[in-house]
Amino acid sequence: MRADTLSRWIRAEWGALYLAVRRVSAGRRWWAALPMTLGAVCLTGLVQVVQNQPWGYQAVQDLGAVRAEDPLGPALARTPLSLFVPALDLPVWGALAQILVVFGIAELCLGRWRTLVVAYVATLAGTLYARVGIALGPDHPIGLPASDARVVDTGPSAAVVGLAVFLGWRYGAYVTAAVVIVAIVVEVVLKDNLAGKEHLAAIAAVLVLCAVSAVRQRRSRARGGSTSGAPPIQS
Repeated sequence: MRADTLSRWIRAEWGALYLAVRRVSAGRRWWAALPMTLGAVCLTGLVQVVQNQPWGYQAVQDLGAVRAEDPLGPALARTPLSLFVPALDLPVWGALAQILVVFGIAELCLGRWRTLVVAYVATLAGTLYARVGIALGPDHPIGLPASDARVVDTGPSAAVVGLAVFLGWRYGAYVTAAVVIVAIVVEVVLKDNLAGKEHLAAIAAVLVLCAVSAVRQRRSRARGGSTSGAPPIQS
């Protein structure tokens, strides 16, 4: 691929996203533009320190560890904090880097509350899928073995995957979004683990959000276009 062709492709794929980040962050110190993201990074780091202490492990489990075998009410109550509980078998720097980069870009482009909504929907979809999959059983195409009910389900990965797909759709980075989806499909094919299937559930939920958002945008444009001389109604 020639350099100019590559340059055009990069602009077409990531240009809108880059301009959105630049527009919001212009004239501001980067840390002032990302209060939610920095708070999430600090919270994740704090939880990691606490859960590695003899006195803190059980407290973190009680407040933020989700298992499919848990009653639904307590599991839903723990789900928000579970985003910020790094998996014990993975390096914490991976979770911190995911939050800083993906949450940071999302906060700049989507805003704080929309970022939180997309992240929570993705995480909740994965959590609820685990229960459905176990109920269906391992013989069903989307089922899970009963042993997965005891797997601790924490970390920001489902939220990160969901936000990456949503950002790719919203800012026209369709190849990037497709690569994320294909990577998760490959993970499921190669590993066939609970985490990968939860990520697919998160992607499915976010694609529904994308479809709903697209319908709202079309309706908003239609209402704005049918109103003579009036500005478009914001959705």
